[in-house]
Formats: sequence, structure tokens, C-alpha cells
Amino acid sequence: MLYHYTDFAAFDGIIRCAELRLNNILNMNDASEMRLFMNGISKAVMEKLAQAGEEKKLLEAEAFFEKELEEEFHYSAYAACFSKYRDDAAQWERYGHLGQGVCIAFHEDLMKKMVGGAVSLIKVYYQKDMRRHWLVNEIYQTILTAKDFSESLPQLQGLMNVAWAQSAAFKHPSFASEKEFRLVISPFISNELTVEPKYHVAPERIKKYYPLDLNKMCGKLNMHLSDLVGEIIIGPTSPQSLPILQDYLEDCGLSVLKDRVSMSDCPLRKPTS
Repeated sequence: MLYHYTDFAAFDGIIRCAELRLNNILNMNDASEMRLFMNGISKAVMEKLAQAGEEKKLLEAEAFFEKELEEEFHYSAYAACFSKYRDDAAQWERYGHLGQGVCIAFHEDLMKKMVGGAVSLIKVYYQKDMRRHWLVNEIYQTILTAKDFSESLPQLQGLMNVAWAQSAAFKHPSFASEKEFRLVISPFISNELTVEPKYHVAPERIKKYYPLDLNKMCGKLNMHLSDLVGEIIIGPTSPQSLPILQDYLEDCGLSVLKDRVSMSDCPLRKPTS
């Protein structure tokens, strides 16, 4: 199972509207999202150029990487996040509305079959040192073998696009306890992007997101949304009534899920006022 911790407003969007929102990774709680990987790749390439004594190309590469990293918003990936941990205290506190929310368990094998084209399901890796990543040597060799730096730019830009796409799969090691998987869209590289962005208008700001139509995705496999959902767990500090949630599921046409609802066993302390 892959567990998605959220609040009840988002839960309603997933269950009643069959829409899963993919939000901008740069706005998530790890402030180093995407930057960690890109900085690590850039640093490792420049180290190799310095060791090779390529001072001119090193300075040109440094300027190129600096300019590229300034364009991070253009390369933003959008994701929905899941954990391998069931009924986990840290997940409830960070993503489950301080334990007052809800957790939806999705069948990982079915999610793998559903994705494709612009949408991918990826495992997250937790590391800072990127020196052994295959892209480091590819970028280094591209710069090194070119007669001058400008000659390498077309191939180099292609490799950087790959790097930006891969950056969504890396997080700071301090988040390793999350054991995270992600559904990801990278709009800047896909020629198959059929999902149109939407905007959520809140009192304080406007947020861009990409909605996944779960009914449509399930339909391609001749299955129902209820086949995708393994269980629903009500948060440990939530005031939500189990019978009312079961009535809600029935009225949403998902009565088959009524017996898959349970209360959390996590002894998370309720927040004090």
C-alpha cells in the first residue's frame, strides 16, 4: 500500500470528485526540493572540471549552472505524495492536519499500472552527495569534449532537462523517515501532457496545480475508484464520526468502502488550545 495523509477537504476532492491534485514541489515542506539535486549535480561537475585543470570551462560551467538554477520555477515538477508507513505519527503531524485529518491507502501495484505518459510514480531517494549519479559524468564529458563551451550547449541543455526531471526524486536525508513515493508531472519536458493546469484561489494567494482524473485513469484498466482504495483511516485526533463517514461514502456511490474505514490506533496527543 501507499498511504496518502491529508485533510478532509482534500479527501472530499479525491473520493467524491475523483480528483487527485498534484501540487508544485517547490512549495512543499522541504525547502531544498529540486535544488538539492541540482546543486549537487552542478557541484560534482565543477569539481571534476577543477581536477582536470579546465579552468576556462570551469568558469563557463559555473556561469551556466548559476543561470540555469535561477530558472527553477520554469522547471517546477508537480506531485502528490505518499508514504509506505501506515498510521504513522510523523505523517499524521506533517501531512494529516496534525492528526485531525484522514489517510487513504492506495494499492501500489494498481497505481503503477495506471500511470504513464506525462505521469510517473517514483520512489524518493534521500542523499546530498550526487558525485556517483550518472548525469555527473555525462554532463562533464559533454563539456570536456566540446571544442568550446558554446558548442556543448544544445546537448548540455538536454541533459539539464533530464536532471530537472530527476530532481523530483531526491530529498534531504533528514526526511528519510518518510519513506516517500510520488506521483509526478514535469510539464516542461512532456510532449504527452494532456492534463491542463488549474488554479486554487485562497484568501491569501493563488496556487497552480494539475488535477488527475482518477475515474478516467481507473477506467482505462476497467476498474473502479473503489478498487484502487485499500482502506481509509480516520486521524488519531480527528473528531470525525466513523458512522457519518460511512454514510458519506455510501452517498458518494462508494458503499463498498464502508467496511474499509477504521479509526487510527496512533496515540498522538491532541493539540492543546
